[in-house]
Amino acid sequence: MKKNLFGLTLTELERELAPLPKFRAKQIAAHIYKHGMKTFDAMNDLPKNLRGELAERYEIKIADIKKQLDSSDGLTTKFLLGLADGAAVEVVLMRHDYGNSVCISSQVGCQMGCKFCASTLKGLERNLTAAEMLGEIFFVNEFLGKVVDSVVIMGTGEPLMNYDALIKMLRLAHEDYCLGMSYRKITISTCGIVPAIKKLRDEKIPVTLSISLHAPDDKLRSALMPINSAFDLKSLLAAGNDYAQSTGRRVTYEYILLGGVNDTEEHARRLAKILSGQLANVNLIPFNPVDERTFSPPTNHAVKKFFHFLNTHGIGATIRKEMGADVNAACGQLRAKTLRQRITPLKNFSTS
Repeated sequence: MKKNLFGLTLTELERELAPLPKFRAKQIAAHIYKHGMKTFDAMNDLPKNLRGELAERYEIKIADIKKQLDSSDGLTTKFLLGLADGAAVEVVLMRHDYGNSVCISSQVGCQMGCKFCASTLKGLERNLTAAEMLGEIFFVNEFLGKVVDSVVIMGTGEPLMNYDALIKMLRLAHEDYCLGMSYRKITISTCGIVPAIKKLRDEKIPVTLSISLHAPDDKLRSALMPINSAFDLKSLLAAGNDYAQSTGRRVTYEYILLGGVNDTEEHARRLAKILSGQLANVNLIPFNPVDERTFSPPTNHAVKKFFHFLNTHGIGATIRKEMGADVNAACGQLRAKTLRQRITPLKNFSTS
C-alpha cells in the first residue's frame, strides 16, 4: 500500500524521503502544497528516475467528492467528501462580500450530544487526521481555483476533542511552504472543553475562539448541551475571558435561538448579565431546522428583540445571515441524510 505524502510537514517529508537531500523534500512540498500537484510525473524539476521511484512508493491524495449541493442564491456550496476508509465528512464553502470562507469538520460524527444538532445523531465514528482536515481546505481551494480567505473549524465534531491533530493542521496551514495562512484568519469553535481552551491559550497562536453558549444559565444549558455538566458556565466564561485577555482576541459566543426555549427577553437579560465586562461579542443564530429534532426556529420579532436588547445593554451582537438552508447547510445534516438510517426524533424537550 502506498503512503500518502499529503499532510506531512517539511520535517516529516525530509525524514520520510531520506537519504534524499533535504532540498528534494522542499521541492516536493512546494509541488504538493503550493502548486496542488497530485502526481509525481508533473514534478519536472525532479529527475525522471526519481519520479518513477516515488510513484511506486507514494501517492498524493486528498478526499474524493461524494456529493455537492449548491444554494439557490449561489452563495453556499456544501460538499460531502469521502475519505480513504469510506467515512464521509461535510465541508461548506460560503461566499461573502468580503471573501470566501470554508467551514471544515474535525471529526467523523460527534460525541457531544447537543440536543439541537444533527452532527451528533449517530455519535462519534473517529477523529480526523491533520492531513484530512487540511485536505478539506485544499479541496475547496482546488474547486475555487484560488485560496480561501478564511477558515472556520465549525463543521461536524468538537475540534478541541481532537486537539493534537488540530494543532498540527493549524501550524502546517500557517507555514509559508504550505498555505501561509494567517492564524487571525482561522476560527476554532468549541462547545466548551475548558482544559483544552486553557491549553490552546498557551499555544500562543492568535486564532479566533468561538464558544457555543446557547443558554444563559446552567439549568437550561445542561438540558441543551450535556458538556455543561462537566464544565459549567462559571468555569467556561472564566476560560473564555482568560483566553481573550491573554491573546487580545475577542471571543465570540455563539447563541442558537430556539423558538420558545431560549429566545425571550428574560434570556437576553441573563445573557447580558453573565457576559458583562468580557472582551466578547455574541453571534445570534436562528435555528436551522433538523428533521430529527423537534425544535422550532424563533420568530423574526423574537430575533430582533433579543438582538436589540443585547446591543442596548452593552453587549455587541450580530445576527448570523442564514446561508445554505436549502442545501442542508446546518452541521451534520447532509451526512445524516446520506447515511439513510432512521433516527427517532427527540420529543417533549424539557429543562426539568
